[in-house]
Amino acid sequence: MRVLQSLAAVLLSSAFGMAAPVRITDTHMTEQYHARRADLRKALGEGVTVLFGRTEDREEDLRTGFFQESNFYYLTGWQEPGAILLLAPLPEDSKTPGYEAKAKLPREILFLPERNPDQEKWTGRKLGPSDPDAKNITGFEAVMPAERFESELRKVLEAYPRLYTLVDQPSTARLRQLAPLRDISGAALAIAKLRMHKSPEEIALIEHATDVTLEAHRTAWQRAAPGLYEYQIAAAMLDVYQDAGCERSAYAPIVGSGPNSVYLHYSRNSRRMDAGEVLLMDVGAECAGYASDITRTIPVGGKFTRRQREIYEIVLGAQKAAIAAVKPGQSLSKTVPNSLYHIAYDYIDSHGKDLHGESLGKYFTHGLGHHVGLDVHDAYDPSVQLEAGMVITIEPGIYIPEENLGVRIEDMVLVTEHGAKLLSAALPREPGEVEKLVGRGAPAASGR
Repeated sequence: MRVLQSLAAVLLSSAFGMAAPVRITDTHMTEQYHARRADLRKALGEGVTVLFGRTEDREEDLRTGFFQESNFYYLTGWQEPGAILLLAPLPEDSKTPGYEAKAKLPREILFLPERNPDQEKWTGRKLGPSDPDAKNITGFEAVMPAERFESELRKVLEAYPRLYTLVDQPSTARLRQLAPLRDISGAALAIAKLRMHKSPEEIALIEHATDVTLEAHRTAWQRAAPGLYEYQIAAAMLDVYQDAGCERSAYAPIVGSGPNSVYLHYSRNSRRMDAGEVLLMDVGAECAGYASDITRTIPVGGKFTRRQREIYEIVLGAQKAAIAAVKPGQSLSKTVPNSLYHIAYDYIDSHGKDLHGESLGKYFTHGLGHHVGLDVHDAYDPSVQLEAGMVITIEPGIYIPEENLGVRIEDMVLVTEHGAKLLSAALPREPGEVEKLVGRGAPAASGR
C-alpha cells in the first residue's frame, strides 16, 4: 500500500467548489513523516521509543474496516496492521558517553509481520518485510520482520537507559515483560505537542474534509422536512462524503430534533421530526485520514419561532465573540485568564433569560472547543496556549430541556499569526440565511 495512496484522487475532486487542488506526492509525505520522527527523537532525548500499530481484529474490523492507531500513523503514514516502530536517538555531541555504540544502531526500524497467504484471502495482500520494495514503499531504511523485534529491542536497550511508549495501550504489558527493570515512560504528550501544529499539507487535508462536510450539511438542509426521520437526514449526509471518497464519519453522526436537540452526544437518530422544532446536526467527514467537525441548528419547516431565533442569535453572538478573540496566546481552557471559553460563557450569561427569568449561562454545559486533526478530538497538551498553525473548533451551545430546545453552532478555525481563519465560513450561520436554504428541494415525507 502506498503512503496516502488515495490522497491525490480525493483532493482532485471539484464537486464542492473547492479551490485548486493540492497535490501531495508520496515522496513529500515520506519526508514529512521522517521529519516528525526526528523531532520526536529529539524531544524525548536519551530514550528508546516503541509504538505498536493496530493489529487486525476480525470482529472489530468487520464493522469498521481497519484503521491505524492515529499516533502511529502520524509518525509513519503506515496503514497496514501488525507493524511496530522503534526509534533511537543519537546525541548531538560525539563526545557524549556511549556515543560510538549508539552510532552503530539504526535510528529507526519499522517491523512488519511476515505475509500470511491464508489471512490475505480474507483481507487482501499485505507488504512483507522481505519484499524487495519494502524500504521504498515504507520510507524506512531499516525494515525487519516483526519476529525480530524482541532481539533488536534488547540490543538497543543496552545503549539507552529509558523506554518510551503509549502507556495507556495493552501493548505496554508486553514491554514490561521484555524490559522488567527499565523505566517505561509515556510518549503521548511529546507526540501531542507535535500533532498540535499542523503542516500546510495537513491544513489542506483538513480544509478538504471541511469542504465535503459543508456540502453534506447543505444536502441535509435541503432534505430536512416535517415527517422525516433523523436517520434519513444522517443517511443523506453520509452519502455525500462517501460519494466524495472519504473513508468514514469522523465520529458518530449526531442528528437530534426537538427534545433530542438538548443531548450533547445523542446518536440514536431514530425520532421523527415535526414542524416547529429545531434540528441539531453535528456531523463531520474523515477524508484521507483527517477529520472535520461542524454543527448547525436549523428550523424544521423552514422558519425559527421567535424563541428559537432568540436563543440561536445568542449562541451565534457568543461564537462570533469567541472567534474574534482567537489569536496566539489565547486558550480553550476554562481555568485561565486568557480563556476563550469565558468570552463565550459571559456573552451567553448576559443575554437572554430562561422561562423563570434566570440567566442562560448554566445551559452552556460543555467546553468551547477542541483541537482537530487525525482525530476529531485531536491530541493536545492542555498546558500549551494557542499558536499559529493549530486547528480548533469553536462551538458554544445552549440546551434547555424544559423547552425541548438545544442550539449549537460549531465551526472549524485555523489559528493564524494575527487571529483566526474560519475554514467553514462557506456554510451560512445567520438565521435568515439558514431559513432561506432549509427545505429547498426536500422530497415529500415518507410517513415511515
